[in-house]
Amino acid sequence: MAAETAFLAVDLGAESGRVVLGRFSGGRMALEEVHRFPNVPVRLPDGLHWDVLWIVEEVKNGIARAANDGERIESLGVDSWGVDFGLLDRDGCLIANPYHYRDPRTEGMEERAFDRMPREEIYETTGVQFMPINTLYQLLAMEGSPLLQAAQTLLLIPDLIGYWLTGERACEFTAASTTQLCDARSGGWARDLLEKMRLPGHIFGEIVPPGTQLGPLLPAVAEETGAKGGLPVTSVASHDTASAVVAVPAENENFAYISSGTWSLVGVELPKPAIAPGGMHANFTNEGGFGGTTRFLKNVMGLWLLQECRRTWAREGREYSYEELARLAQAAPGGGPLLDPDHPSFLPPGDMPGRIRRFCRETRQSPPGEPGEVARCVLESLALKYRWSLERAEEITGRRAEVVHVVGGGVRNTLLCQLTADATRRPVRAGPVEATALGNLMVQAHARGYLGSLEEIRAAVRRSPVELHDYEPMGSADEWDGAYERLRGVMDAAAHLDAEGASF
Repeated sequence: MAAETAFLAVDLGAESGRVVLGRFSGGRMALEEVHRFPNVPVRLPDGLHWDVLWIVEEVKNGIARAANDGERIESLGVDSWGVDFGLLDRDGCLIANPYHYRDPRTEGMEERAFDRMPREEIYETTGVQFMPINTLYQLLAMEGSPLLQAAQTLLLIPDLIGYWLTGERACEFTAASTTQLCDARSGGWARDLLEKMRLPGHIFGEIVPPGTQLGPLLPAVAEETGAKGGLPVTSVASHDTASAVVAVPAENENFAYISSGTWSLVGVELPKPAIAPGGMHANFTNEGGFGGTTRFLKNVMGLWLLQECRRTWAREGREYSYEELARLAQAAPGGGPLLDPDHPSFLPPGDMPGRIRRFCRETRQSPPGEPGEVARCVLESLALKYRWSLERAEEITGRRAEVVHVVGGGVRNTLLCQLTADATRRPVRAGPVEATALGNLMVQAHARGYLGSLEEIRAAVRRSPVELHDYEPMGSADEWDGAYERLRGVMDAAAHLDAEGASF
């Protein structure tokens, strides 16, 4: 039997972070979660921030737990969400706590960007969808700020954590590709765009590919965590969706994926970017993937809608688990009101059930009442928006998806998985749940020479002890086609109201 090798994945999500130990043996990876912690943003008078000092402390606690088990760990990798960043001064000190991408300071920044560079030219250069959360608009919102003026280095969140662990500054490619500041074709920073946006070009450092060895833990970190022997840190596919797509257990290229969690990333994998007017009009993005691939995808708002509903109901004294909401949604009648999950009114934190009811009233639908009805409305709307996104991806790329792979925490919502099969009229293969951590670990195994290619990685994923569940389309195709047309009508009505300046 092949010797067992251990790797450690730090996987940071918008709701929680986790440190996962992976034991690789016999061409398969077994996972053990050694530490999990909440990731709670902090609202200050100047806006919404991430508590990155808490995050890095909890990361070190996770490393310590793994090290204290006596496991010999061959390497460590960090992944997280994209677009957000920390700024370092000339001494390498953090200037201020990073802003949260849901902070409203980016309102109006797209218009500022288009005044300096036409929308079409931005997309032609970067291939990235237009969203107010993008790093480009966050930086434009800081124009004239003494914080930006004092900055010497910009590091995205996974790179920032990696810097604090190793002392090495690097910008990993898959994370950098989410910023709308990279040249989609060359993979480097879009220097002409940076100049036209009047952004300080010197803060953007070297972009490195996934699998790059950063270096060992700093001696002080190694001593603090008990991780002896110079634990190496690998710059993995550090955007969490990139790691999740690595762990899609696909057997050929004819698949679509949905990385389902706080966000739902719906797309296909391509050998090179697909930059065309159709992609810009449908607001698809071309982001970097592992092994020279491109993630051609659409950001759909995802389970954020239910997460924020839960928070609102909890403040009202009504606590619901995700499992309870799924059961209530299952019991609620189908074919009710629908919403466009990507409407701008649903992006910020706040009273999500109230916003959903208001959206339905504005689009001339009877609003949902009880939590189960709200949850059913959200889940059916997500499944139908997945269909819209999948059909647009196929139209633009000419690639037909024979199966939809759903990975990530949303796999646990079996109702959503079944609704996705029903709405898309495609078979759905759901799993693995911990796809991001698994992809992180697999890239480390590749970097250390245990796996030779993306195809080998995916074969190892299929061999690994992960749960996979298959869902076949159920229900009447005519009924789902009718629901899909209703969704398209709702999207058109909302867009018309937005153009007229209506407030949701």
